[in-house]
Amino acid sequence: MEKIQHKNIQTNGINIHVAEIGKGPAVLFLHGFPELWYSWRHQMLSLASRGYRAIAPDLRGFGDSDAPPSPASYTAFHIVGDLVGVLDALGLDRVFLVGHDWGAVMAWYFCLFQPHRIRALVNMSVVFQPRNPRRKPLESLRAILGDDYYICRFQEPGEAEEEFARVDTARLIKKFLTSRNPAPLRVPKAVGFGGSSKKPITMPSWLTEEDVQYYASKYNKTGFTGGLNYYRVMDLNWELTAPWTNSQIKVPVKFIVGDLDLTYNTPGVKDYIHNGGFKRNVPFLQELIIMEGVAHFLNEEKPEEISDYIYDFIKRFDPPQAQIVVSRL
Repeated sequence: MEKIQHKNIQTNGINIHVAEIGKGPAVLFLHGFPELWYSWRHQMLSLASRGYRAIAPDLRGFGDSDAPPSPASYTAFHIVGDLVGVLDALGLDRVFLVGHDWGAVMAWYFCLFQPHRIRALVNMSVVFQPRNPRRKPLESLRAILGDDYYICRFQEPGEAEEEFARVDTARLIKKFLTSRNPAPLRVPKAVGFGGSSKKPITMPSWLTEEDVQYYASKYNKTGFTGGLNYYRVMDLNWELTAPWTNSQIKVPVKFIVGDLDLTYNTPGVKDYIHNGGFKRNVPFLQELIIMEGVAHFLNEEKPEEISDYIYDFIKRFDPPQAQIVVSRL
C-alpha cells in the first residue's frame, strides 16, 4: 500500500485527490458509496503488478477531494467533467474504465458523453438503465418500492446525515459493507439507518478493522453529505440528459454482479439482464458474470477474482507491437 502515490489535481473548479500506482496502459477506477479510492486498493496493486497504470480518484464529495455544498453540484456532468480534467492533467487520451455502485453509474455516463476516451469498460453491480422519458427516477422508485426505500429516504437534505450522526461512524461503515441481505433496502424512520446499536456485527475475513478505520477517519472528517448528494440529483440528471434519450453504450463492456447484490435483486433487473434488455441497450456487451454467493461490495469481498476478471478482459485490447514490413522491389 505504501507504494501507492497520492496527488491532488485541480479540475473543473475543485481539487480531486487521486491515488496512483504502476506504469503502462491506464485503468481508471471509480468507487461508490460509502466508499473511497481505497475500495480499489487490491485491484490497483494487482493491475500494477501486471503492467498497468492504476488510477483511482476520490470522487467529488468523497474523502480528500473537495465537496461543494450544493446538491446541484453533483450532476453526472460535474462528475464526468472532473474525470475528463483528471485524464487531461495526467496526459491520458484514452483509458480502461472500471466502476462500481455510483462509480458504475458515472462510468455509464462517461461512456455516453465521451466514448472516444474509453478503450473498454468493466462495470459492476449497477446496470445501464436507459432514460425513461415518461417518468422521473424517484417517481418510479416510490411507486415500486415505497417511501421507505433507502434512496427515497436519502432525498431530504440533512435528514439521513442526522440519523447517521447518531451512530458511531465505524459501526455504520461495518453495517453497510457487511450487509448480505439481497432484498430491497427499506429503512422506516422509526428504525433509522443505525438500527439497533446492541446487535453485534460479524466482520468477514475480507474486511479488517484497519480498513474500517480508514473509511471512518475520512467520513468523520467530511461527513456523508457529498456522497448522499449523488442520490439527491437523480431527477436533475434525468432532466439534463434528455438529449441522450434512447442512446446506447457503444464501448466494449464486461459486467459483473453478485447474486446476493441488492441491485441484482431489485424488481425487474434480473429479467432485464437475462432476457435481452441489457444487451439491447449495451450492444457491445461481451461478457456477463454472475458471482454466486457474493453481495454488493464484490471488489472488496472477492478481490483476487475481481482483479482477474478485469485483467482477463482488458488484456484483449492491448495494441499489438507495430510490425515493420519491408518490401523488396
